[in-house]
Amino acid sequence: MGQDLRDMFKKENRPGKFQMREGHENRFLERLETELPKRTKPSFYILKIAATVLIFLGLGIVGYNIWTKEDAINTTVVERNDPSGEKKGISFGDLSPDLKKVEDYYVNNINLELSRLEVSQENKMLVDSFMDRLADLNTEYERLNTELNEIGPNDQTIGALIKNLQLRLQLLQKLKRKLNELKSSKNEQVKKNTI
Repeated sequence: MGQDLRDMFKKENRPGKFQMREGHENRFLERLETELPKRTKPSFYILKIAATVLIFLGLGIVGYNIWTKEDAINTTVVERNDPSGEKKGISFGDLSPDLKKVEDYYVNNINLELSRLEVSQENKMLVDSFMDRLADLNTEYERLNTELNEIGPNDQTIGALIKNLQLRLQLLQKLKRKLNELKSSKNEQVKKNTI
């Protein structure tokens, strides 16, 4: 068993001993061709067109977004069209949606507090004095709004407008507490008188 393979191949490798039949190579290639057809390189023509279309589409979208953002940044709303023809000027909604929410919150709460007031003959003087203060605050609010439209938006004017709305709401809440105190003291007086 200790044979050297190299020696064995040298002995067997005599010329002419192993000959292929004529046409063997041609038959092998034909059979190979039928069993495994030639691979054709895929046509990249369609892929090139699709890639070109995607590039142009992407550039178009990016360009559109850049140009529309520049237009949106440069556009500012100064006047609003009013069907009655009056110019109202700048409002909180024109400045910022958040400021509009703040204004709506306070105005709605003020209106809610006004609707809940119970005015009677006994508390009419108290309500009238608070309503006079409320009218002064309302006049001041209109003056600040005019200043906002004439000078333009600034932190002091916006802060003063919000503070005015807060004061009006606090004033109405104070009036409500006073009316409740007046009502409860009146109820206590009635109880004492009945006893």
